[in-house]
Amino acid sequence: MSSSRWRVRGGARIRRAAGRSRWAAPVLAAWMLLPGAGVPAQEPRAPRTGQTDGSATAAPEDADARPQTPVFRSGINFVRVDAIVTDDDGNPILDLTQDDFRVFEDDVEQTIESFRLVEVTGEPDPTLPPPSSIRNEFDQEREAARPDSRIFVFFLDDYHVRDSNAIRLRSTLVEFIETQLRPTDLVGVMYPLTPIMDVRLTRNHAQIVRALNGFEGVKYNYEPRNMYEHQYVNFPTATVEMIRNDVSLSALKGLVIYLGGLREGRKSVIVLSEGYTNYVPPQLRDMNALGGGLFNPQRYDPLAGESHFEETQQFFESSYMRTELLYTADLANKNNTSFYMLDPRGLATGEFDSSNVTIDMRTDYRLLRELQDTLRLLADETDGRAIVNRNNMLPDLTRIVADQSAYYLLGYTSSSSPTDGEFHEIDVEVLRDDVRVRARRGYYALTAANAARVLAPPRPAPPRAVDTALASLAEPMRGRYVRTWVGARRGDNGRTQLTFVWEPIGGERSRRQESASQVMLMAMSDSSAYFRGEVPGGGAGRAPRASFEVDPGALELNIAIEDEYGDVLDRAIDELVAPDFTGPDVALSTPQVLRARNAVELRRLLADADALPTASRFFRRNDQLLVRVEAYAPGGVAPRVRAQLLSREGTVMMELPVDAPEAAGPHQVLLQLSPFPRGDYLIELSAEAGGESASALVAFRVQP
Repeated sequence: MSSSRWRVRGGARIRRAAGRSRWAAPVLAAWMLLPGAGVPAQEPRAPRTGQTDGSATAAPEDADARPQTPVFRSGINFVRVDAIVTDDDGNPILDLTQDDFRVFEDDVEQTIESFRLVEVTGEPDPTLPPPSSIRNEFDQEREAARPDSRIFVFFLDDYHVRDSNAIRLRSTLVEFIETQLRPTDLVGVMYPLTPIMDVRLTRNHAQIVRALNGFEGVKYNYEPRNMYEHQYVNFPTATVEMIRNDVSLSALKGLVIYLGGLREGRKSVIVLSEGYTNYVPPQLRDMNALGGGLFNPQRYDPLAGESHFEETQQFFESSYMRTELLYTADLANKNNTSFYMLDPRGLATGEFDSSNVTIDMRTDYRLLRELQDTLRLLADETDGRAIVNRNNMLPDLTRIVADQSAYYLLGYTSSSSPTDGEFHEIDVEVLRDDVRVRARRGYYALTAANAARVLAPPRPAPPRAVDTALASLAEPMRGRYVRTWVGARRGDNGRTQLTFVWEPIGGERSRRQESASQVMLMAMSDSSAYFRGEVPGGGAGRAPRASFEVDPGALELNIAIEDEYGDVLDRAIDELVAPDFTGPDVALSTPQVLRARNAVELRRLLADADALPTASRFFRRNDQLLVRVEAYAPGGVAPRVRAQLLSREGTVMMELPVDAPEAAGPHQVLLQLSPFPRGDYLIELSAEAGGESASALVAFRVQP
């Protein structure tokens, strides 16, 4: 049996099978992503001399036979590139056809296989259903795929923005949102530490304005704000800066991959950042980031950075950072996402001022130039814009909207089919005078090893038992008052003992006046009534638990959830099957999960054999889980019990130690969650005796 959740009003009926579970045979699914057929290599193009007649890309004999709706292909050598074509005044040109374009890769002309003009005004398309609200990820995917939507995400890189600059930029960003964005535009906000699954696009632009108004920069401020930052707060300043760079760039990489999965068209990420570097001047190289200059004799030496050694160190740090930025830009290109790098410093003359430390002017200017160059690199490599050294940034921000409003989306299969991991230059030409073309400069090809992984069949699907266990974590977000758990273990005289536990949903209680105070429970089969009575809430020495014995077989739990006045808030019926633990098979009781938030609670749980299990399967990283399970085998044989931690795909991550009972009683498994990142996991418990075995899965989720 497992935990169940109640979300109903008016007696909705929930059916759930209970009892001993066995693993289902793995279901294997195989498929392969095949690249498109290669295109014969063209002769290297002749030098370009003004206007050309376009003979290198002759039109098909029957132009009308060309499909009007292109089919966008995919493969490891299929390349998509969007081209923005404007006149000398910056006005978009919208009457071009596929025959007006020529695409070259490494100076070899390619055959354009897909072509589409993307034109978005920001107003709802009358030929489409009206835009709908976004309540979940499925709504988001549907709305992001609409051709009349533009996608903008503000990446608020607080690690690389001073708070004073963040405050100064707020009004400009708010004005941009209020005057330039249109009703169908989808907008999101992300910080470096924001989990990707928490990034949500919205058309509620007022919500975005509130988020931007709350933006605070923490550049050179090392006071920890969360548990993650507490882990490295006492590291040297140079190490902390490297960690912050890694976190920010990793978040950007994850964001562009996430956006690339939403739709094919162009997406814009507006990055608020003062630039990236792993170089820290000697005046800031504190041995402890929170030391404030203690144990740093160079802090107030203005010439500490004026040496050949320091310039060499900065050069190597800059080279390493450039490699990381190019990789980030390559991921953005593969996912058709452009970076618009917004430097909130405005017109800057140096990186530091006298309020921080005393740094010589040459080192100060050299570092400023390097930081600004990193912004230009990310923008230039992704066909975006670097808004640097601008006090009035609004005109440049308006160009971001224009870039997404009209562009041509071209696709071709690389004739050389490169798998060398090298950069391959892309050049887009338009066979028309007096036009300007902007397109990404190129892409990095996959290596042979990466190509082999892409083309390899996918991993086998998780076993059905894993999917079933993980499904228990899919709680509805609204309408819940309590969470329940029903466990079964061996009773007396061949009967089965059931334990019913409930707990209120804490988040719901804080948002509504009515809350669950007690539960009325009735357990019965077709021929017998086993339990009828009140299961009170916790407090005053009362545990929200009811235990009773039943005959093995089908039964029904009728539950009424009441408030403190005895009024019924909700009703539900749960049909289950009580297992028979007297049979000839090896069997496991329903695993009990107990949570300890600290060492004191853990000692109390270990000393209490009758401690109350939790119905929740959502935990934090500072929690410790104590799992208890009983194992049965015929003839009084003591089965061998094992425990393993599984990923959500069902792969074994590690063996877990099992404490066997000294006498009759449960086996225990202790798991500390702090080493594991946020995600879904499973504990597999198995018992074996005499060549027979049984297993059970417990799914749980680690939250921040």
